[in-house]
Amino acid sequence: MKKLKRFGLVLLFLIASFVVYVEIVNRNSVNMTYRQKILKAIYPAFMWITRVTGTNSEKLANKDNVPPVPFSTLQVKLNNGDSLDFSTLQGRKILLVNTASDCGYTHQYEDLQALSVAYGQKLLVIGFPANDFKEQEKGTDEEIGAFCKKNYGVTFPLAQKAVVIKSAAQHPVFQWLSDSAKNGWNSKAPSWNFSKYLVNEKGILTHYFDPSISPASEEVKAAINE
Repeated sequence: MKKLKRFGLVLLFLIASFVVYVEIVNRNSVNMTYRQKILKAIYPAFMWITRVTGTNSEKLANKDNVPPVPFSTLQVKLNNGDSLDFSTLQGRKILLVNTASDCGYTHQYEDLQALSVAYGQKLLVIGFPANDFKEQEKGTDEEIGAFCKKNYGVTFPLAQKAVVIKSAAQHPVFQWLSDSAKNGWNSKAPSWNFSKYLVNEKGILTHYFDPSISPASEEVKAAINE
């Protein structure tokens, strides 16, 4: 009985400590659900575990294959109603990422924003909110935009919420990214939220990074600097 009581007290202490830690990490968070707060708090441990176990850690690269369908023919409707024509993006690297607000990887919004600021006109990050994986993005375009701006300071473009997995409804941009007949070599669709595709200044898809490879990683930075 004493051991059980001692165990209960220790467990209660650990729970209370975790709750305090979550609140400290999220002292500047705005309109986050408690699930979102927990996910943000455990993000470093979550990333460490997924990298150690090899979960969502694949990376692919291409050097020479020129896309049969030019990247510049694509366009996307942004969540503010504007249209972004990719023909205007030549001369810049483009990092395209499918995103979600209720995912273990959601904290990568902060790293994506940091990349966007650090590389300036050299790199354009575009987020594609999607509800394809365990319905982890249920918000409206307006709600998603507000969430990203208030909690992660996102200023890079966000597309209107769309489907990114392979299906009849897949967004045309992700059709191009995941169809070798269009991009020249890659057929891998996003494995989960926060899969990353890098297109170079010439409109060639050069790299794919799984979600467990952080936007702040040396792998991603090296690819951008190539």
